[in-house]
Amino acid sequence: MSVDHRKLGRELDLFDSDPLIGAGLPFWLPAGAAARHAVESYLYELERRNGYQHVHSPALGKRQMYEMSGHWRNFAEDMFPPMQFGGDELVLRPSQCPHHALIFKARPRSYRDLPLRIAEVGPMYRAERSGVLGGLARVRSIQLDDAHNFCALDQVGDEVAAVLRLMRVSHAALGFEPASFRLSLRGDSGKYAGDDASWARAEGLLRGALDDAGIAFEAVPGEAAFYGPKIDVQINDSAGREWSLATIQIDFHQPAQFDLSYASADGGRERPVMVHQSLIGSMERLFGHLIEVHQGAFPIWYAPVQIDVLPLGSGQADAARAFAAAAIAGGLRAEVHDEGSLGARIRAAVERKIPYAGIVGEREVADGLIALRSRDGRQLPPMPQAEAIAMIASAGRPEF
Repeated sequence: MSVDHRKLGRELDLFDSDPLIGAGLPFWLPAGAAARHAVESYLYELERRNGYQHVHSPALGKRQMYEMSGHWRNFAEDMFPPMQFGGDELVLRPSQCPHHALIFKARPRSYRDLPLRIAEVGPMYRAERSGVLGGLARVRSIQLDDAHNFCALDQVGDEVAAVLRLMRVSHAALGFEPASFRLSLRGDSGKYAGDDASWARAEGLLRGALDDAGIAFEAVPGEAAFYGPKIDVQINDSAGREWSLATIQIDFHQPAQFDLSYASADGGRERPVMVHQSLIGSMERLFGHLIEVHQGAFPIWYAPVQIDVLPLGSGQADAARAFAAAAIAGGLRAEVHDEGSLGARIRAAVERKIPYAGIVGEREVADGLIALRSRDGRQLPPMPQAEAIAMIASAGRPEF
């Protein structure tokens, strides 16, 4: 039976919350932060190898910017109220796309620069009502793995196909499969920006990419972003509730609103298309899902602690600490525990879902070895310490 991430995440010291910070504002404890950092580092490298350039942008912006983007008209009820500062009204951002649009606009661009892929893991804020908040799945402060690909119209299909491929790669590396794919379309409300022709073109491009990739999907009216249709990757939690995680969106609206352009091959000016994407969604919702999928026993490469070093007795404590230091220098996340019986310490490591306990006795100290015991109870023959460090470092290393 799957345990809810809200219970298990607190038991494993991954995250917590406090009324003084506020509802929907969880904080990451050292173990959760270590796992998150490993995942963020992997995503950064995956994106870098696939032509993405990473940026940092502020979590605030003027209300005027969100009026231009369309967020203020179509999304204001989900945004925190403006803060008066001098003569400006500053708003906590609900999304990163306006910032990235202005980063594109900050320098002259040519058709030779396209597609220009801008990525950032950054904070966003949503004024979620108290009744819908829950664990890590729905929060008010979001760290989103977000990217915006600025491209020519004839490049959009290839960009969407490439993003779908990166989603498959990253989801497999993290150890989960989507429950389903959704094509989110306009509904009957008047909250959508842009003209019918742009919406039809964007929908056709997304349908074509899903069909070409052989991905079954459900078309759902009324779930589009206000500026364009999107592909939503759906997951199910331990209670069977469905959530959107990753997404791809096509946007003709914001490039026009911010008057984005690039020099075309014939010397004229062309408007880029903006492809929004998030390979894994927010870190909060992602880890809520990963905790439940793996029941806290994360794959070795992003486990908060990868090896717990356990000296057999006080005479081996210094050797255990020396091995842990070598493991840390070798890129591992290692700890040492030397108090209590060995059996109790092994059980504690298993309860914490640590992939390996490394036992150091007199023989291991004399021969420069380490005896590894995996969290599933397997005992490996004693091996040279450097070999053990290399084995753990490479075990389950994600593909790029």
